[in-house]
Amino acid sequence: MKEGQKLQHADQQMMIKADRFVLRPLRVSDAGLISYYAGDKRVARMTTRIPHPLPPGASEAFVARAMKAEEGEYIWAIDGTCDGAPELAGVISLKRMDRAQSEVGFWIAPPFWNTGLASEAVKLLVDANPFKDSAMFATAFQDNPASARVLTHCGFEYLGDAEVFSVARDANVPTWTYSHKL
Repeated sequence: MKEGQKLQHADQQMMIKADRFVLRPLRVSDAGLISYYAGDKRVARMTTRIPHPLPPGASEAFVARAMKAEEGEYIWAIDGTCDGAPELAGVISLKRMDRAQSEVGFWIAPPFWNTGLASEAVKLLVDANPFKDSAMFATAFQDNPASARVLTHCGFEYLGDAEVFSVARDANVPTWTYSHKL
């Protein structure tokens, strides 16, 4: 994708395959599992945008927005059905920034924590580089060292400290910022 081009609908979003899962565009049927997993306080508190408690209709609105690829962002389901796992074990996103750069975001459902799934999904997305970026960025809350390990394991390098607002916490949260030159 060239700089300045707008993203189109999710039907133009690529599917990215790995051995034990596939990254695929979200679909309407994902709303139930998103509600179930993202409604977990432990998940919501480690994100910037998921409120807790999750209000009625929030997951459906999230899926609808993802299917339109609004705001220059592609959002994929981490779908493990090819390996006998659920059709949604987490979500990973790539949001366009300027100058051929994007920001990676992800959350993993608690049953899949400490399984290597997050590292595999981030590495798969980085390797696929769907926007042909020259760099990707990501942040991790400082009280979430597991996410920081995922990023460093996938080749991201620490840039510095910052803070960001978390809807679930209703507060600014200290973060570590990372970049990956491609």
